Amino acid sequence: MKVSISITQIVLSVLLLLCSAPTSYPLVLENFLKCLPNHVHASNPIFGAIYTPSNSSFQSVLVAYIKNRRFLTSDTPKPLAIIAALHESHVQATVICAKFHSLQIRIRSGGHDFEGLSYISDVPFVILDLFNLRSIDIDIDAETAWVQSGAILGELYYAIAKKSKVHGFPAGVCPSVGVGGHFSGGGYGNMIRKYGLSVDNVIDAKLVDFNGKILNRKSMGEDLFWAIRGGGGASFGVILSWKIKLVRVPEKVTVFLVDRTLAEGATEIVYQWQVTNKLDKELFIRAQPEVHRNVKDEKTVRVTFIGLFLGNTEKLLSLLKKSIPKLGLKQEDCKEVSWLESAIFWNIPLGTPPSPLLNRSIQPDLFFKSKSDYVKKMFSKQDLENIWKQFLKTEGMIMQWNPYGGRMKEISASETPFPHRAGYLIKIHYFTLWFTEGTEAKDRHIRLAREMYDSMAPYVSKNPREAFLNYRDLDIGRNPSNETNFQEAQVYGSKYFKGNFIRLAAVKKRFDPENFFKNEQSIPPLN
Repeated sequence: MKVSISITQIVLSVLLLLCSAPTSYPLVLENFLKCLPNHVHASNPIFGAIYTPSNSSFQSVLVAYIKNRRFLTSDTPKPLAIIAALHESHVQATVICAKFHSLQIRIRSGGHDFEGLSYISDVPFVILDLFNLRSIDIDIDAETAWVQSGAILGELYYAIAKKSKVHGFPAGVCPSVGVGGHFSGGGYGNMIRKYGLSVDNVIDAKLVDFNGKILNRKSMGEDLFWAIRGGGGASFGVILSWKIKLVRVPEKVTVFLVDRTLAEGATEIVYQWQVTNKLDKELFIRAQPEVHRNVKDEKTVRVTFIGLFLGNTEKLLSLLKKSIPKLGLKQEDCKEVSWLESAIFWNIPLGTPPSPLLNRSIQPDLFFKSKSDYVKKMFSKQDLENIWKQFLKTEGMIMQWNPYGGRMKEISASETPFPHRAGYLIKIHYFTLWFTEGTEAKDRHIRLAREMYDSMAPYVSKNPREAFLNYRDLDIGRNPSNETNFQEAQVYGSKYFKGNFIRLAAVKKRFDPENFFKNEQSIPPLN
C-alpha cells in the first residue's frame, strides 16, 4: 500500500526531533532543520535522512565513514547534524538551507579524506553525507556508466565485471574509497600508464551549485566541468554523479608481487625499476619500500614490487628480462587473472570471492598521516642509499613509489586541473601508520614522517615542491575552517595545481562568488 506523507507531517516530525534535542543546540540549527522540508517534495521526505546527537544512530552514522583513528578522539569537532541524503533533492535542500542560515557544510562520500576535511570543521557545521546515493547504471553497448558519488570503487568494479569480462575503469586500488572525492581529486590507479587518471575518462557529471540547482556538463559549461575533474569538487558544489567512459581490458591480465631486501639487491633493482616510465603502457609496477626486521632482528629496508600487466605472463617476463633483469621475476611469481580479480589482488589474497569489494564497514583500526612528492629526475644509486639511511629512522612508514610515463605524458598539464603530466617519473606516497593511542605516539610518528619528508627535498620537484590533492596534507598550507585567504591558498594551491590554480580561482569566483563551499584547503574566489 502506498503511503502519502504531507508537508505538514514532515514539518511536525522535524519539530518533534527538535523538541528532543538538547537545549544547547544553537538557534541556527533549529532554523536549518525547519527549513529542509520546505525544499523537498512530499514523495521524497527528508526526515529519515536527518541525524542529530539526540538520535540513537547519530554516533554510528558519524563514525561509519571515518577511516582514520586520528579523527575518532573525544576532542575531534563533531557536526551539529548529519544529512544522509536519500534523494538528490535532499542535497539541494541542504545546500539551500545551510546557505540561507549561514551554516557550514562538509561533504562526505567515502570518508577517506586523509585530513578528515570532509567531516571535520572548527566552526559549527553539518555533514552532508552521500553514502546512500550510490547507484551505478552501466551501458555496455555505449561503453559508459553513470555512477553516483556515494558509491565506492569496489562497487563500481564489481558492477562493471557483472556486465563484461573485457571492460574496466582506471581508478584506485583501495576498494572502499568513495567515488565522489576520488574522482574530483583526480583519481589514481594501476592503469594510469595505459588510460591516465579517472578524470581523464569522465565525460559528464551532475552537480548541485551554491544556488541549489542541479547542473550537468552542458548547463554548467566547460569551465566548471574542467574544474571539478581534479580541482576538488568540494570547492565548487556537491557532485551527485559522474558519467564515465569504460576502458577495454584483456579477459586475462597478469599480476605479481615479489619483495627484495637490501641484502638481496633491492637498491640495484629499484635503480633499474626507474625505467618503468619508458616501458609498455600496459605495465604498471609499484615499488613499495618499508622498514623490515631480518632473521637476526636487524632493521633493514625491504622493497615490495607489485605489478599489473594488461597482457599474458610470457610477454611480461620477456619484457622484464630485458628492462629490469635484476628483479629476476619468474613464471611462478605471476598469476593470470580476470581484471576484477586483479582489483582484489592489491588488498586481498587471490582466490578470495569478490564480495569484499562491496564491504563498506571497514573499521578504522589504525592512526595514519600521509604526505606526497613528485620525482622528475632519476635517483642515483648513492641517492637511494642516502634515502634508505633516513628511512631506517622512521617508525611505521611505508613509501609507495608509482611510475608515470605512458598515457600520462601525452596529456597536457592544463587539460584538467591535475598538472603533473609529462616530465614526471615517479609519484611518492609517504604513509605513516601507528596503533597506539595518545598524543605522545601521534607526535612522535608525525615528527619522524616530517623528518623523512624534509630529507627528500634534494630529490623531488622544486619551486614549488608539488603534492597530490588526493593525498591531502595540511602541512603544505592551510586556511582556517571558515576563512579562505587568497595568499595562503596560493601556497597549497600552487603545490597541488601549479599554473592551473589561477584558472580554478577564476572558476570559483564565477560559480561560487560568496565562497560558500570551503574547507581548510579549498579554492578561493579570484581576487
